[in-house]
Amino acid sequence: MKPNINTLPETGFMRLPEILRIFPVGKSTWWAKVKSGEYPQPVKLGPRITAWRVEDIRELLARVSQAQPA
Repeated sequence: MKPNINTLPETGFMRLPEILRIFPVGKSTWWAKVKSGEYPQPVKLGPRITAWRVEDIRELLARVSQAQPA
């Protein structure tokens, strides 16, 4: 499944389960790449709530789709 930037809202936040539905990697892979700096850093919205800016996810999807051959 190829990630689709058009299905995302313009602004806001996304939780990890939403991201993993459009970005086909596992949780541990996602967190490893966040730690390495390859994926965007999360934002803490509360003590137990972590999310990512939609703008950062759009940028990541655009970068990945440019790197993949058509």
